This record gives sequence, structure tokens and C-alpha cells, in this order.
Amino acid sequence: MAKVGIVMGSDSDLPVMSKAAQILEKFGIDYEMTVISAHRMPDIFFDYAKSAEEKGFKVIIAGAGGAAHLPGMAAAIFPLPVIGVPIHTKALGGVDSLYSIVQMPSGIPVATVAIDGAANAGILAAKILATSDKELLEKLKAYKEELKDSVVAKKEKLERVGYREYNN
Repeated sequence: MAKVGIVMGSDSDLPVMSKAAQILEKFGIDYEMTVISAHRMPDIFFDYAKSAEEKGFKVIIAGAGGAAHLPGMAAAIFPLPVIGVPIHTKALGGVDSLYSIVQMPSGIPVATVAIDGAANAGILAAKILATSDKELLEKLKAYKEELKDSVVAKKEKLERVGYREYNN
């Protein structure tokens, strides 16, 4: 059963939102991904958000650009955590999406990551789920070690070969 719902307003958001799916797969977390427009198909969106808890979702990751109502509307309907991913836009660079998602009224929070930050949304979803899943928590701890080891390896390479060789 999928524990995380990944929803986006357009298939053009898929290159960004697929990064959340990749993170969830890395941690072995089941998810369901779909495209639903809160503006163009509100009845279908409402049914999705209303039935998400029954489907077993514990977290929804919602990506949207422009007016970006999808994450906020999901949070208004779905009683569990919603993570918003503002999508970069041509007109305003995604700042419009970011402001739309983070400026929710009191009582309707949306945890929000950086513009195009779907990978962090996947990690945040995993952390939320890990509060009641010890095995997942251990995977997250190992992942943090992998990140540290990656930075240490880069530091050592830079120290070994120097700046000019490192960039070539």
C-alpha cells in the first residue's frame, strides 16, 4: 500500500517531482504519483485529497507552479502532513509558487521545500514516516553518513590534486 501520494498540477512538473519518487524508492517507501489540476479538474482533485487517507497515505507531496494552489488545497482537505514543492516558472522564477505555498492561513500548514526541491520533499516525507518506523530511521541515518562521506571524499580530492586540477 502506498504511504506517500505525489501529486502535481501538470506533466511538465514530472522532471522535478520524479526526484521525490527517486528518494522514496531509495528508502523502499511505496508511493503513488499522479497529475491532477486543482484549477482544471477540481472535482477529481477533491476526490483524490478526500480519499487519500483511506488509501493509506501518510504524507502527500504536492508540486505546483504559478498560483500553486494544489499543495494548500491538499492540506485543507487531507488531515495528515502535506509537503509543498514550488515549481520554477518562466514568469517569476518560481517565487510566485513559493509565496503561494508558504503563505497559508493559520490552521492549514504546508511544509514547504525550496523551488524545485522535490528531493528534499522525499527526504522530509521519509523523516515523517520514520517517526514510527525504526527500520526506515536506520536507513535515514545511513543516508546521512553517505552524504557526509561524499563531502569528505570531495574535500580529500581537492586537497590531493589542488583547485586547478580538480576543476578539469
